[in-house]
Amino acid sequence: MKELRCLSATGQLGHGILRDAFARGVANKPDYIGADMGSTDIGPFYLGAGETESETEMIRRDLALVLQAGRKLGVPLVIGSAGSAGARPHLERTLDVLFEVARRHRLSFRLAVIRADVGKDYLLGKLRAGKVRPCGPVPDLTPERIARAERMVGQMGMEPFMKALDGGAEVVVAGRSCDAAVFAALPVWKGYDAGLAMHLAKIVECASFATEPGGRDAIMGYLRDDHFIIESMNPRLRATPYSVAAHSLYEQPDPFEVVEPGGRLDLSRSRFEALDERRTRVSGSRWEPSPTYTVKIEGVEKTGHRVISIGAVRCPIAVGQIKDICRRVGDLTASILEGDIDPADYRLKFRTYGVDGAMGEGERERNALPIEVAVITDVVGKSEQIAKSVCSVARYYLLHFFYDGILATAGNVAVPFVPCDIPAGPAYEFSVYHLVEVDDPLELFPIEYLEVREGAAHA
Repeated sequence: MKELRCLSATGQLGHGILRDAFARGVANKPDYIGADMGSTDIGPFYLGAGETESETEMIRRDLALVLQAGRKLGVPLVIGSAGSAGARPHLERTLDVLFEVARRHRLSFRLAVIRADVGKDYLLGKLRAGKVRPCGPVPDLTPERIARAERMVGQMGMEPFMKALDGGAEVVVAGRSCDAAVFAALPVWKGYDAGLAMHLAKIVECASFATEPGGRDAIMGYLRDDHFIIESMNPRLRATPYSVAAHSLYEQPDPFEVVEPGGRLDLSRSRFEALDERRTRVSGSRWEPSPTYTVKIEGVEKTGHRVISIGAVRCPIAVGQIKDICRRVGDLTASILEGDIDPADYRLKFRTYGVDGAMGEGERERNALPIEVAVITDVVGKSEQIAKSVCSVARYYLLHFFYDGILATAGNVAVPFVPCDIPAGPAYEFSVYHLVEVDDPLELFPIEYLEVREGAAHA
């Protein structure tokens, strides 16, 4: 089979495609262009709130680049996890911008829209049939959790993209998707080896992350019968055997296995060989189909409203006992509010950056004291008013707390912003993070085809 060229435009569309590298990629005449647009790395908020994590202007900028390039070359453009979280409102906002770009640049194409929303009745039926299990160390799913979910999506694999291409799509915009599926679907659809296609996809999904020194520049994968080649489109970045092999650890618990819908990628026999200083050749990767096809369902529930306050503690006496101070301030806050605000209606947490703000209880390096500590008072309340009240009390008593050995008594927290207590909007948490067995890889992902003529969409 002839060489198939896959151009990955960026690590996440909507955050600014690097123009020079992307232009080099387009000049190399790829057979298709792919771009992932979302992730669960951004947390549950965007799925719950129905908002995009990227700003509309940046989405417009990036969509214009990839859409014009795809139409100029006459090659498919494949976009997954539209609008960050990939549910209906995210997909609709992405499509609105896409149509606007098409109108502005007078572009016409056949569009496939793949939705990923999951209904509560569907998931309840699967739960009752015993076809739902946790994805990782999460609690078992219950009907109550499903009922409380604000919004749920399924993370599609390759098959919906392949079906869309089968239907003649020149542009595919999909809801929540597995990152690698965005890039693996077209080569597998064309008959290339699934193991090599999936491994190539797993590397290029993050653009030039798999290079030295690494970046978000566009990257090209050259797929052949028995190997593929990785090359960054930034001439200063090097895809070395070390950097490409190391990317197998990216978001994976096992460097020799990648589990995807419908199977697993076996990397135990993969070989990474340098072609030159900037390119690496990969071979030996194998795809093993699974007897049971599963799709991960992501759902969120609203837990309240968040209000935060930010401050810095510089006194070395306070820094040395900051965890104890925060615990005591928390107890004091609870005692002050007792009888006025039900403890069940709020959650107060102090995040101490400089001590264990990133790792929490998992932090092990506690030998040296920092010079200063940033303390974020984080309150989630049943209502915004409750959250504001709790945050106000906690922040005030942290500022004026008489800790052991205190010297200055006029306040020991430097607060950089006024107002001191900052509303952060509704708070959500993942309540559904489970695998569901499906009878058909397409059953959760309906496809709609539209003829777009200079921005006007026709069914």
